[in-house]
Amino acid sequence: MTLIQKLAIFYALIFFAVVGICFVPAFMDERGYTFGLFSLQWYDHLLHAFSGVWAGIAAFVSHRQSVLYFKLFGAIYLFDGVLGLLTGEGCLDAGIFINGFRPLTDIDLPTRFFANAPHLAIGGFAVFVGFWLSKRVSASLAPA
Repeated sequence: MTLIQKLAIFYALIFFAVVGICFVPAFMDERGYTFGLFSLQWYDHLLHAFSGVWAGIAAFVSHRQSVLYFKLFGAIYLFDGVLGLLTGEGCLDAGIFINGFRPLTDIDLPTRFFANAPHLAIGGFAVFVGFWLSKRVSASLAPA
């Protein structure tokens, strides 16, 4: 199993943990927001679970499928994080289509940043793995 496949397993575990954490009362505030930042609905949990299942399947199928996962998944999640940071709404939960652009005065900037930080970090690292690290790992796997 390559490093990229192991990272895909790690991503699967992260997403399963995200889904699980959202059902632990200690992580919810009085409004039902996870960590006081995220109002997650059933479709968010479904998206996170699907992301984890996709990562797990890719990891066990092949190195190549794991690379594809990181490229596609990373690009989608990074785009969602950047969109959320700039507009206050993401595309994965259809917020940008339902609510449109939210002015900067609508949400304070630290909250906007921290609400989008997970998708920026997870998506950004996945893009790094899929487009850069995978080339280094693939080069080391090539026959001499």
